[in-house]
Amino acid sequence: MERILDVAQFIFDEYKKQAGKTIDEMKLQKLLYFAQRESIAVTGEPLFEEQMEAWKYGPVSPEVRANLTEEGIYARTNEISPEAAYILRNVIQEYGALASWKLSEISHKESSWLNAREGLAPEEIGNRKLLLEDIIKDAEKVRPYDHIWDMYYDEFEDAGDIGL
Repeated sequence: MERILDVAQFIFDEYKKQAGKTIDEMKLQKLLYFAQRESIAVTGEPLFEEQMEAWKYGPVSPEVRANLTEEGIYARTNEISPEAAYILRNVIQEYGALASWKLSEISHKESSWLNAREGLAPEEIGNRKLLLEDIIKDAEKVRPYDHIWDMYYDEFEDAGDIGL
């Protein structure tokens, strides 16, 4: 399992390679959530163990927020596994071109975010944790797409063909 700071740094670097510009914090935070959900959908396992919080604009990692600079993560980070990198590249391909506010709107439809926001006013920042059980339910609704092979994962005869 990866550390969320390592995942965030990978997304930060890979997004810059793919898009040619620096990712903004809101987009990074939303991609972290989608990466967690995608990992569960593809592998059945979470990508990282740290929990995200349901802030008013969508899922947020306070740890990433506290360590983010214009150059990436301030804290020491490590390389992630090839499997994690594979999933993250697909997440960036799937969601990276969308505007940050669009990603926020999408995250507001996720049951994990809705459940964590229950009882909060729309403008309350909030700091309740997104529950892994709820993210697992969100992941069940996802049909993961492999942008390298240009097909859905369930179209592969054997998931081993894609290196996972």
